Amino acid sequence: MSHAASHVMETYPDVTLAYGQSDEFSFVLKRKSTLFKRREAKIASTLCSLFTAAFVCGWPKFMPGLDLAYPPSFDARVVAYPSEKNLRDYFSWRQADCHINNLYNTAFWALVQDSKDPNAERAAQALLKDTDSGAKNELLFSRFGINYNKLPEVFKKGSVLYRKPTVMQLVSSDGATPFERTRKVITLEHRDIIGDPFWEENPYILE
Repeated sequence: MSHAASHVMETYPDVTLAYGQSDEFSFVLKRKSTLFKRREAKIASTLCSLFTAAFVCGWPKFMPGLDLAYPPSFDARVVAYPSEKNLRDYFSWRQADCHINNLYNTAFWALVQDSKDPNAERAAQALLKDTDSGAKNELLFSRFGINYNKLPEVFKKGSVLYRKPTVMQLVSSDGATPFERTRKVITLEHRDIIGDPFWEENPYILE
């Protein structure tokens, strides 16, 4: 999924940010982007079809020896947010949802796959019903020895791709003179985008 999102960003420089979790990815276009003359249907259909194609082409690299069982498909929609706050609120919601879903799924499958006391899926659902995050964390640690906070960040925070300003060591065309240039390199990280630091470090995303 992240490979496919990165390909979309490489193809369309107007995409400044991509955030993915579960089976979805969200993309941010420059505020003043004129991509496809800002036609909603064209943007949605083109980015979605490119993402799908990159997903299929990249499958053998990440899943060697495992054939696709059926042709994958993704849907897409375009939303024009009226303010930076609205856009950030959207991504805060998606990342919070990533954490909530992952915590539930971690607890659910720990119960279902428990070899000592296997629970049917319905029983696991009933046990977790109406529990808050604290109760799920306690269940994971006390019963299975799982410290949720130590799980890989990709599962708790999702995948963030952005054009990170990076100092590049280059050499002149004649090969004689080394020099440095700062370029924005598409970078994959699993970090917090709810707080201010990420946005303050990368103000160009909202420009």
